Formats: sequence, C-alpha cells, structure tokens
Amino acid sequence: MKRFILLSFTLFVFHFVLAQNDSIRVENLLERGRHEATAPLHLWYAQQLIGTPYVGQTLEVNKTEQLVVNLRQLDCTTFVETAIALALTQQQGSTRYSDYKHNLTTIRYREGILDGYPSRNHYFTQWIDSNERLGIVKERTVPTAISAIQDINLHYMSQHPDLYPMLKNETHAQKRIRDFEQEYEGRKVHYVPHSKLNGTKNSALGFVQDGDILAIVTRKDGLDTSHIGFALWGKDKRLHLLNASQIHKKVVMEPMTLYQYMSKHPSQLGVRVIEVKGKSE
Repeated sequence: MKRFILLSFTLFVFHFVLAQNDSIRVENLLERGRHEATAPLHLWYAQQLIGTPYVGQTLEVNKTEQLVVNLRQLDCTTFVETAIALALTQQQGSTRYSDYKHNLTTIRYREGILDGYPSRNHYFTQWIDSNERLGIVKERTVPTAISAIQDINLHYMSQHPDLYPMLKNETHAQKRIRDFEQEYEGRKVHYVPHSKLNGTKNSALGFVQDGDILAIVTRKDGLDTSHIGFALWGKDKRLHLLNASQIHKKVVMEPMTLYQYMSKHPSQLGVRVIEVKGKSE
C-alpha cells in the first residue's frame, strides 16, 4: 500500500512538473512574441516550434476528455492548434497561460466548448467548420483551373471504435460521434489535386499564402484528411510543408517540395487550403 501511495504521489509530482514546464514555455513564447513576432503571427510561432519531437496521439493520455497542453511533444494537429492559439493570445494583448488555454479550447472543440470526448473536432472538416463559425479560419476558394472535388463520407471512427480508448465500450459517445459524421453526408469540398501542386507562386497555385493551413486529402475510406501543416513558399519558388513530421520525428520545414512529398504517398490526393484569420470570440 505504501508503495502504491508513493508511486501515485511520484506520478502526480511528475505531471505537475510537466504542466508547470508547459505553462512557463507558453508565457515565455508569448513574452518573446510581443517583441519579436512578425506577421503572420501564427507562422512565427510555428517556426519557434521547429525541432520539437513528433509524438502521435498526444491527446489520448487521460481516461476522460480533458484539455491537454503539451509543447514538449506535438502531432500534426496539435502543432497547428498550438501555433494558432499562441497567435490568438498575443492578438488579445495577453501573455497569460490561462488565456492561452482558453484559446486552445476554443480551437480544439466543437463551437469552442469542451463537452466530453465527442466534442473534440476529430475530423478536420469538422475542425474547419467549427473554427470558421468562430471567425478564426476561412477555407480559401480554389481556382477552377486547378480544382478537384472531394465527396465527404465520414465513418471511420464509428466503424472502428476499438481504436480509440475513450470511445471503446462507450455506446453514448459512439452515437454522438456517428451523429456528427452524418452531418457531413453529401458535402462536397474543393481541393487542389496533387498533379497541380508543382506550380510556382506566379501560377494559379499562387492563391496559397505563407501560413495557410494545408490539409492533405486522403483516399482512405471513411476519412477526409490524413495530415496537416502550414504552407511555406521555398527559395525554389515551390510550396513546402511546415509540419510535425512522423517521418522526420520532429517539427520541420519539409525539404522536399509538397509535390515531391505527396508523390511518395499514393493515398494522398491533394490539399485543401485554409486561411488563418486570427479572430477569436
């Protein structure tokens, strides 16, 4: 019993120290940003996170849904959310950790409200819709000359609940997830197909701006996207992806062009392009 109590206390102290480290880093970044950040703010903050280790499923660490703040390890989605939440906090004139957490909650959860595991914006189409309604992002209109259409058909989570610890054996949560999936049945969205991603900034592809979110459209059944990151035009005048990379095991500016990168992943069809507007409620 004493060993169990000691272990529990040790784990508590460990997690407390990690949380303190995250809060200190957030406030230090925001303080630096006040003096050093350049526009677009979210892209500046994203670049400060370069080198941070990539770790998958960084939000699946609790038995029930809670806001997870972790700047020590990032996956592709938490990388994007972290950078935008930092930028929103600076735009509000704050360097407080509590305000950062509020903004992160706003971005991560449906309508900005944490209400259990299903309230998280699990699918990126859902993420875009929620953050568009809040005025934080806006999906760009793809020029007709380089546009393709994706038919949204979401069902991966409801058909594979055993893959999600907080969904497994939770009938009510599974139903809520399925209800959210069905909201998107019949939705059509426009994206830039892989074959059109080798253009320069002077081509039709030039509608993409540095700092736009690039959401990679997938052919995998039941999913809409498979990876996200920020757009950056390279010195080679081609699009690159600033992302938390599973390949490189850290946040990097991908040295390959986006076209080359996607050529190595046949399941990736193209990209949706989302402007970060920076407004918050």
